[in-house]
Amino acid sequence: MFSFIRRPSTPQPLSLFEAIIPVACLVILVALSYFLFGDAGAGGPNQVALVTATMIAVFIGWRRGHTLEALGKAATDSVSTGIGAIFILFAVGGLIGTWALSGTLVAMVYYGLQLLNPDYFFVTACVISAIVSASIGSSWTVVGTIGVGFMGIALSMGLNPAIAAGAVISGAYFGDKSSPLSDSANLSAAAAGVDLYQHIRETLLTSLMALLLSLVFFFMWGEPGDFDAADKIAAIQNSFQPQLVMFVPLVLVILLALFRFPPFTAIFLGSIAGGLLAAVMAPERVLAFAAANEGIPQWLALLEGVWRALASGYTSTSGFAPMDMLASRGGMGSMLNTIWLIISALAFGGVVEKVGVLERLITPIIQKAKSDGALVASLATSIVATNIVTADQYIAIVLPGRMFKSAFAKRGLAPVVLSRAVGDTATPTSALIPWNSCGAYMAATLGVTTWSYAPYAVFCFISPLLTIAVAYTGFRMLRLPSKAVRPTN
Repeated sequence: MFSFIRRPSTPQPLSLFEAIIPVACLVILVALSYFLFGDAGAGGPNQVALVTATMIAVFIGWRRGHTLEALGKAATDSVSTGIGAIFILFAVGGLIGTWALSGTLVAMVYYGLQLLNPDYFFVTACVISAIVSASIGSSWTVVGTIGVGFMGIALSMGLNPAIAAGAVISGAYFGDKSSPLSDSANLSAAAAGVDLYQHIRETLLTSLMALLLSLVFFFMWGEPGDFDAADKIAAIQNSFQPQLVMFVPLVLVILLALFRFPPFTAIFLGSIAGGLLAAVMAPERVLAFAAANEGIPQWLALLEGVWRALASGYTSTSGFAPMDMLASRGGMGSMLNTIWLIISALAFGGVVEKVGVLERLITPIIQKAKSDGALVASLATSIVATNIVTADQYIAIVLPGRMFKSAFAKRGLAPVVLSRAVGDTATPTSALIPWNSCGAYMAATLGVTTWSYAPYAVFCFISPLLTIAVAYTGFRMLRLPSKAVRPTN
């Protein structure tokens, strides 16, 4: 009666049906979570879906000969790869809290309301995000700093926040994909074994095309009409007295990023700078927020206020509702649901990689690719699937890149064709998946769910489509020297 749980003594390959089960269960459970809970699914239901799918994968792996100890280690090892992302999330939460307290966020909105035209806001946000991300090579840093400011401006202008988030993310991923300072660009080049600058040169082809198409889209989605920000500007002046010095924390973060400081270090120092600026420029606001006990020294009360903003975020009580909504945000605690989601997703990814789900699903795809275009399309599909299943863009870069390397060589394609396809697909599509560390980060930082902004993150979904289109046309499909082509049989 219990023959179905008989298991081999050593790990065995999965059947195609077994490999599909955990992935299908995850997709069904997440879809059901969205149906039942809507956008609130990220607050717990999606995490439950991921844990349930993980246990299904554990059972399948155990049946095929893996020990529970080995599967548990695979899950914890996978989670450990996300520790860096988790600390960055904490740093961003603290940064938003102290920048709200210091008035840095409000200053960005204040000057933005005076300088930016709602007719061209989405285009402008995309271009500026692209320029900054190309300079520093980090989409996360761009979104966590100027991206938050752009969202505040969009809300103050009454613009669609989902489109605004899509514009910021589209610009941010242009640099993340095409800058020599980007860790994902470096990893894509390394995975294919090509020179970084050769990879960047080829990637710019699709990156510039994708950015141009994104700008056309955002130009068409501009929202013309009369816009009077006088009341908002007056309210900001009365409560925060914005000055250019409030941009010091932003400048500091960008400079640290340019000097290649790790993202966590740059962002956390930016959050500390925001707290110090608040204590120096607006001590009365910090003291009021601290609500410290009487009798303690003022310096200690200031420390309490900054500390509270770092931990729990700032709550504005100016009485002007639009500005209070803008300035009440942040804190490391605000990132806990997102961190829960990332931990659950990485555990699932570690288990399915250990039991061989991805290898079993990808191998038949490689075998069925009969042309250069079909091979690149198969690679792109496999990368997206890896981003969905493992919830980590770095695994989506390395694993499919490694598995497709010999197939590209057999077809006589230069390694840079592989690196371009990997870079065009793995990095941008990670932001479109709610439980991927990138998608979760973007949603938590910008305050817009992944499902909401994904249709407007044009750069992210058009990049892989362009790399497939380029492959089918044969344009820039560089070849290996004839003597380096491997035999096909």
